[in-house]
Amino acid sequence: MTSRISTEIAENARAWPFEEARKIAARLGGKKPEKGHVILETGYGPSGLPHIGTFGEVFRTTMVRRAFELLRPDVPTRLIAFSDDMDGFRKVPTNLPNQEMLKQYLNKPLTKVPDPFGTHESFGAHNNARLQSFLDSFGFEYEFMSSTECYTSGMFDKALLETLQHYDEIMAIMLPTLGAERQATYSPFLPVCPTSGNVLQVPILERNVDAGTVVYEDPESGKKVEVSVTGGNCKLQWKCDWAMRWHALGVDYEMSGKDLIDSVKQSSKICRALGTPPPEGFNYELFLDENGEKISKSKGNGLSVEEWLRYGSPESLSLFMFQHPKRAKRLYFDVIPKNTDEYFQFLDSLETETDDAKKVENPTWHITQGKGRGNADQVPLSFGLLLNLASVCHAEDKSVLWGFIARYAPGATPESHPTLDKLAGYAVNYYQDFARPAKHYRAPTELERAAFEDLVTELKALPADADGEAIQTQVYEVGKRHAFENLRDWFKALYQVLLGQDQGPRFGSFIALYGVDETIQLIEKALKGENLAA
Repeated sequence: MTSRISTEIAENARAWPFEEARKIAARLGGKKPEKGHVILETGYGPSGLPHIGTFGEVFRTTMVRRAFELLRPDVPTRLIAFSDDMDGFRKVPTNLPNQEMLKQYLNKPLTKVPDPFGTHESFGAHNNARLQSFLDSFGFEYEFMSSTECYTSGMFDKALLETLQHYDEIMAIMLPTLGAERQATYSPFLPVCPTSGNVLQVPILERNVDAGTVVYEDPESGKKVEVSVTGGNCKLQWKCDWAMRWHALGVDYEMSGKDLIDSVKQSSKICRALGTPPPEGFNYELFLDENGEKISKSKGNGLSVEEWLRYGSPESLSLFMFQHPKRAKRLYFDVIPKNTDEYFQFLDSLETETDDAKKVENPTWHITQGKGRGNADQVPLSFGLLLNLASVCHAEDKSVLWGFIARYAPGATPESHPTLDKLAGYAVNYYQDFARPAKHYRAPTELERAAFEDLVTELKALPADADGEAIQTQVYEVGKRHAFENLRDWFKALYQVLLGQDQGPRFGSFIALYGVDETIQLIEKALKGENLAA
């Protein structure tokens, strides 16, 4: 349960989930909805493997849901995760196995395409299972709905007949948005061919509102075919489908990507034509890959949830999704360490905050549903430090890191600090897969060599109980005594020569963790050029 804050705080909070929740509250006008609850929806197109953007939409919608529950605790909420699995299979994503087999099923509904992985009854079912699996792993509360089931079970029949009744109004909305060639063939209804099973994009020749049927010309035989618009015999074009779904389910809130702004406008007009106000929502910015290009399920150029969780905590992923939803952000492996450390920084800040109004502006208040750290263990050192420790130790297993951690944080063990233990595992994985291949050591210049030798002398003179701050002071003093243009050049030399990278941790803290004697040996190896051979 979300921790209780006053309605007044919820009404004035600036955090974006509260801003969105207030839209839903305003929609209700102080009343309870006739259906007895509020529905928030997220949509998923299972034409490609689920990617992290799908998770992001469910996570963000959940944040809005929780904020609304604080504003209107008297109104129950439902979150529907809807899969468009009756869509026609238009192209084969390049990141799938059995490409030739899949090509034989183009234009079939996704739930009629065989699973290329061989684990489920269809490709649509496989991707639906993947979606639900990782949503379940994060503990989301949601109801899964399948487009195929909604169409074939009759759940959408009433709304489909109403769509047929408003056919001309819908065409008047859609045709001006289409090119001349598309206008000539466009119809809101896509018949499912009784013989081939294909989802057909063909002109509708006749409509019979009383019978609830449409007539089209079969593209293979050339004969006219009359089919019912209900019972799964037809599917709607997706903008019409989106609007019909909002109408049929009574959706109150749905967010979507910036690339769908025009689609939201058209679907909203269609929804109004069907007699229902469109849902509230906002358009979030799209995620970018390492090259600054939009991530795509079909290209497979984004991260999966599973990939993120190999290198970072679930909370770090949640923070990435929470922060700045209307700002385009690179979604690549190198953002994981920063978000991991920032999560714990925000959590520490939340622990010390006493003002409830300020607490709800902290991302970790939303991520933890107001619980904060709870019974979770403290993390006495940063993930960045663990990464650099794994790097300098060439760690193959997190047990190697614990030999150093226990010295830095006396009394800490994997059992007493399970969160820290998980971070150590993430650090080893990240080092092995990313840091190690990217390492490039260089030899020191003459100026740097003199500074390194000076640093060795200072380290040997340190008292045995010197902490990270005391060591950091000496590192600074050494840099100041030598003719570096600025101290940034001194620290850059430390990172490049000793760690094989351009950036690194607060060096005094790193030495305290790694050990003074071990750091002296590291410097001496670098001065002999032994690190270059490694």
